[in-house]
Amino acid sequence: MPVAILEDLDVKRVVSAVVIFFGTTVVSFVAGRWWGKHRARKEWQRKQFLGRVMVSLNSFADDTLKIRTIFERSLEEVFLNPVAIDKVRRASLLTKVDNPLLPMEPKDRWYLLNFVLNAVAEKFCTQLVRYDAGQPLKPVAYLVFLTCEVVGEDRIRKVRAMMVRKDVLADFPYRDGMPKLEQQWHEDRILTLRRAAELYKQEPDNFLTLEVYV
Repeated sequence: MPVAILEDLDVKRVVSAVVIFFGTTVVSFVAGRWWGKHRARKEWQRKQFLGRVMVSLNSFADDTLKIRTIFERSLEEVFLNPVAIDKVRRASLLTKVDNPLLPMEPKDRWYLLNFVLNAVAEKFCTQLVRYDAGQPLKPVAYLVFLTCEVVGEDRIRKVRAMMVRKDVLADFPYRDGMPKLEQQWHEDRILTLRRAAELYKQEPDNFLTLEVYV
């Protein structure tokens, strides 16, 4: 076969390969955008944002439950591993009204919680350095654990990492009665904390301890 014909065939192969590459790239991009929008619409309709994790501080003052957000991020920003993200997503779909804590396999618990602990610890690193430098701060131990509360249809459902003082959860003061609530739907949070207090006594490896200096 003449050299010119061979060269022409090689050029056509290269052009075809380039066209196929860009064609499949565009299709993948468009399909990805479509799937992302489709999933976002479904999440909005159901008010289930299971691709997010919210970290909240749960405390009691003047016999009142106070819930304050530390931060909210995507799962990818906190659980820095695709396998970990998948495990959290799957576990979030298995929670129930009477058991909102994420069901994690014992071998996975420390690793999944450690991702959260590291992300939360970044928020308090300044106090740690101040304490190390000799400023008069004191350590306060908090327990960190993962939940996905199943609440009313009009409430947002998402993965939540909760912080509660260790001494409070170890001897939870509202096992039967209710504290004052800033919002009526915070009653669900008391139910979650009760379940967490029970689980902490039974399976403490569902929790990690974080020291915060104040």
